[in-house]
Amino acid sequence: MTHPYLPNGAPAVKAEMLAAIGVAGIEELYADVPDSLRLARPLDLPPALVAEQDLVRHVDGLLDKNRPVAPGRSFLGHGCYRHFVPAIVDEVIGRSEFLTAYAGEPYEDHGRFQALFEYTSLMGELLSCDVVTVPTYDGYQATATALAMTARITGRGAVLMASDVLADKLSRVRDFLGAGVSLVAVPTVDATADVEGVVARLDDTIAAVWVETPGATGAIEQALPELARAAHAVGALLVVGTDPICYGVLAPPAELGADITAGDIGSLGLHPYYGGAHGGFIAVADDETLVMQLPARLFGLAATDVPGEYGFGDVAYERTSFAKREEGVEWVGTAAALWGIAAGVYLALMGPAGMEELGQTVMARTRYAQAGLAAIPGLALTDTAVHWREFAVDTSGAGLRASQIVDALISQGIYPGVATGEHELLVCVTELNTQSDIDALVAAVAGAIEESK
Repeated sequence: MTHPYLPNGAPAVKAEMLAAIGVAGIEELYADVPDSLRLARPLDLPPALVAEQDLVRHVDGLLDKNRPVAPGRSFLGHGCYRHFVPAIVDEVIGRSEFLTAYAGEPYEDHGRFQALFEYTSLMGELLSCDVVTVPTYDGYQATATALAMTARITGRGAVLMASDVLADKLSRVRDFLGAGVSLVAVPTVDATADVEGVVARLDDTIAAVWVETPGATGAIEQALPELARAAHAVGALLVVGTDPICYGVLAPPAELGADITAGDIGSLGLHPYYGGAHGGFIAVADDETLVMQLPARLFGLAATDVPGEYGFGDVAYERTSFAKREEGVEWVGTAAALWGIAAGVYLALMGPAGMEELGQTVMARTRYAQAGLAAIPGLALTDTAVHWREFAVDTSGAGLRASQIVDALISQGIYPGVATGEHELLVCVTELNTQSDIDALVAAVAGAIEESK
């Protein structure tokens, strides 16, 4: 039976398409999918909604389950962060020339090219890198791509993982790299890299040392120069996964020896929505060896035939999958260009002084929250590292599981963080959490502990 909403569903059309590619039946197209991954039964779906008003009622019911959290009463992070978004960001990206523009080759939009060129230029200044990609899908994918680049450059198949990595990110990176690149974990010491342990495992089989800073619990890695020297001594590269919003107060990885910096722009003027917006970036020096391994598009500035006139467009287009097709090192398609424009507006508005002020504010409030929670009897910080925005609290001394504290405070309208272990609570503080918000968190946690006795 022909489906009313799916194109090319008529039996005769399907037969013609299969014949054109030399396939006897649709099953042949899925021959590579293992039986263990197949669902050998129809999808368990409810009956179809026959009227539009029924669909509206159903969707409204789902949306009504959402419970918005006041910015100052949320201390959630763990990969998705809530920072202030100036109104001008939403105003600019809501304009039709940005919101609806697409990368159609017949009409390439030079205004979009320039907007993304400005974004990458601002990112380059923030990260102290010459070359920054147009936004990729998200920071997880960008980091995985950076690690895959090192394997292609060095011809080696192993990466030393020197940091604590978010479980979701690690899962995505493993999936992306597949069997071609193995990850070798070097346990951290006090939430940061064990430099001696990394050096002991470095040899000519290692393509890269991978460092996350801030790490999974917000710890700032302070040994990047030592790690870079050690990696370079054996012909390996240093890849740093990071959040660019912290570089108003911290030295960017490239200035400390990193060869490739990668991460997510979600903190730069993007709303968290329902677990994202996200957009990935990869940044490198103007080194042909590195640049020609970047699979994502690069936009640059070039003179036109008219004296004094400049245009914006692709740089080294021949290295992309658009040009190489099946011979490309990695497929690149529709990604997160609109979020790049949003981040560009945010960075242009903030400027160096604004980013510095933001960084100082978040750093100070993070430390204030650490001190307040650590002063509660039974609670302790899990490490002594310097932290940016996030930190972990050990609740075992209070006789409570971290999830119990979360449940107790949610009933009061406060989301105190993420229970990342039985007795580990990951707390996130941004510029949206004022001193009084933090004081309220500390008082509520202390009250929950006291009430449990």
